[in-house]
Amino acid sequence: MPVELKEYYYLPPGFLESSAKNLHHVIPHPSLIHLEGKKKQPLFISILQHGNEAVGLYAVQNILKTYSSETLPRSITLFIGNVEAARQGLRRLDHQPDYNRMWPSELIQHELPESKLMQKVVNRMKELKPLTSIDLHNNTGLNPHYACINKLDNQFYHLASLFSKTVVYFIQPQGVQSIAFAEICPSVTLECGHVDDESGITHAFEFIDACLQLHEIPTTPVAKDLIDIYHTVAIVKVPGEFDFSFEDSTRDIYFNPDLEAYNFKEVEKGSLFALTHPDKSVSIHVYNEENAEVSGQFFDFSNNEIRLKKTLMPSMITLDENIIRQDCLCYLMEKMELG
Repeated sequence: MPVELKEYYYLPPGFLESSAKNLHHVIPHPSLIHLEGKKKQPLFISILQHGNEAVGLYAVQNILKTYSSETLPRSITLFIGNVEAARQGLRRLDHQPDYNRMWPSELIQHELPESKLMQKVVNRMKELKPLTSIDLHNNTGLNPHYACINKLDNQFYHLASLFSKTVVYFIQPQGVQSIAFAEICPSVTLECGHVDDESGITHAFEFIDACLQLHEIPTTPVAKDLIDIYHTVAIVKVPGEFDFSFEDSTRDIYFNPDLEAYNFKEVEKGSLFALTHPDKSVSIHVYNEENAEVSGQFFDFSNNEIRLKKTLMPSMITLDENIIRQDCLCYLMEKMELG
């Protein structure tokens, strides 16, 4: 069944007052909202790709309450994503794919309606030639606010540094919005903390406001003390055939209950990730940038334990079992030098 893309050239009535859970009353489908500002080249802003991550909606509402249609410094094109999932406060519904894995990719081809929808968005924005692309997210783990980029390029560094000194470079998973838009304009994904973190809304608002004032994004090198950049080298997933828990030691995989505290900290070789069932051959999967399974390079599976084989920095570890099933356990990163 096709997923309809609606385009508005005005702000739909009720948008500024709506919660994420009630937004379907205002905008019932994934939509583009085009708002004209003094500078015509737009910012592209993507919100609610995951229905339980509302920071983008509330930050944009605050921006549009601050500026009238006469005072908006730059045009904005706003993409509203998964309003169905937002209605229920979920990342995605069971019958849906992850919206942020459906964007055009050279490595992954989808024939799903959601993928065709994202291709329409990309095609439309190629026509409008945005100054930059901003994809706004919350996360469920204990993580700092940080920016993600997908190209090692001075404009991407400058853009990310406006949000945070902590910057993550990744090229997996494919199918994400920021990778697709990196071929159109400098793009960034902003991770703004927990959904109930008011400082995340303020931080996102300040970043959007700063971008609205930009005349251009510099191409000059960024001072090395402005950003700390980490390279995501692997994604860790729990195979569907194993059950797991952070509380019940009788499960196939009993993860270290303090695992979430590893986020954005250098975790030493030999550190314990999990205990495994003594009567089963249990493992977790690790995929590198080529999407090859390389768990043996990163973890030791012996003595009914899962331990790190090398010193690394995890990110996005969450204790939410549903999110782990829908997405992943975590990412593994290495510090890299700014080229």
